[in-house]
Amino acid sequence: MVSRTNKRKAKKKIFIESLLVFFIAISPFLYKVYEYIPLNEEGISTFLGIEISPQGFEDASVYIWFLASKIIPLYLLIIWFLTSRDWWYHIILIPVAMYAFQLFEVVFDSDDNIDTENIWWIIPICMITIPFVYLIRLKLYDKHVHGIDLEAMEQELNQLKTETSENKKEESLKKNDVTETQEHDSKQGNLQFSYNRIEQILKQLQTRLQGLLNIR
Repeated sequence: MVSRTNKRKAKKKIFIESLLVFFIAISPFLYKVYEYIPLNEEGISTFLGIEISPQGFEDASVYIWFLASKIIPLYLLIIWFLTSRDWWYHIILIPVAMYAFQLFEVVFDSDDNIDTENIWWIIPICMITIPFVYLIRLKLYDKHVHGIDLEAMEQELNQLKTETSENKKEESLKKNDVTETQEHDSKQGNLQFSYNRIEQILKQLQTRLQGLLNIR
């Protein structure tokens, strides 16, 4: 029997995937929305009670077309990034960042120039993402082409390090045991020496007393 929790998870997953499929399917139609936007004489559009001004473009329809040319590829790339199972999917973050910065520039920048210097904003992301993906590629190439499993080698090295550490601990314990034994023997030797010395002194004292008292 399928539990209620699993059913809810399955329903939620199917709903989200259906929503993603829906937005992918309507992307060509969303791109053409600008052609059906009503405009007044000043080139301003009113849609669902929201007034859309040209924002420096010829009219609001051109502005909406430009936004659609950024928003649609952006959300398609985000969907691709979230659903991809390929080893190189991190590299998708670079075009995602490109479209995001372009969209940010056209919406929030007061400058009339667009798609100009936003390429420099992507460089830090490239500097992080490209080496990371390249390292993954090297690992996969070594594993599947050269037959070198770096993870297995790393596990073996860690195991060797662990064994070496344990051996060092055992050697250290043995050294400590030997040192303790030597110290114990040294203490015993000192005690024995002290005992013999005291016994010798007592014998000498006994001999002298016997000589004084003429006891043989």
